Amino acid sequence: MIFTKDKITKEEINEMPVESFGGTINMVETEADADKALKTISEYDIVGIDTETRPSFKKGQTNKVSLLQISTEDTCWLFRLNKIGYPDSLVRFFEDSRILKIGLSLKDDFRSLHKCMGFNPEGYIELQNFAGNFGITEKSLQKIYAIIFGKKISKSQRLTNWNATQLTERQKTYAATDAWACLKIYEKLTGEDESPAKSGKTNIETTNE
Repeated sequence: MIFTKDKITKEEINEMPVESFGGTINMVETEADADKALKTISEYDIVGIDTETRPSFKKGQTNKVSLLQISTEDTCWLFRLNKIGYPDSLVRFFEDSRILKIGLSLKDDFRSLHKCMGFNPEGYIELQNFAGNFGITEKSLQKIYAIIFGKKISKSQRLTNWNATQLTERQKTYAATDAWACLKIYEKLTGEDESPAKSGKTNIETTNE
C-alpha cells in the first residue's frame, strides 16, 4: 500500500471531521494498579504508546514525563507517572520484545523516560520511519493520521497541565487518542485492521533502533 499523497496542509486538516478514542479509559494512579494493568497488557501482542509532559514556559527548564499511555483497540491505560513513579513492571514492559510497541517520536519519549528509570527498549516501531516506507513524508501524528484516514486528531490539550490533581475528561480522551491512533496507523499500513484475529500472534519482525 503506497499513498499517493505524501504531504498535507493544516488547512486541509481543519476541514476534516474530528477523530477521538471511543473505548474504555483506565486511570492508573498507584503502583499496585500499574502492576495489574501491565499484567493485562502483557497478554497483547501489539499496543500503541505515547507520553505527555507538563509544558515548561521557562527557557532551559524541562519537566519529567507526567503520563504514559498504552492502548489496545478498545482500551487505553493512562499511567500517571507523576504519582506512581516508575515501577519494575513498567521496566519489564519496555524491555519485553514479545510486545510490539507502536509510537511516534519514540526516541524523544525514551530519552525523557531514561532520566527517571533505566531500561533498554525492545520491540518497538517508530511510525515516523515506518510511514515513510509507504510514501508518507509527514512526521507529525496528526498529519500522518489525516493522510491515511481523512480525519483530524485534535491537539488542543497538548499544552495543558498533565500534573493536575485530576485530569479532565478532555485531557483523558486526548491522551488516549494519541496512543490509540499510533496503533490504528500501524494496523492500516500493515493490513492488520482487516485481520479476523487482531489479538493473535503476528509474524511481523520487530524494529529496534
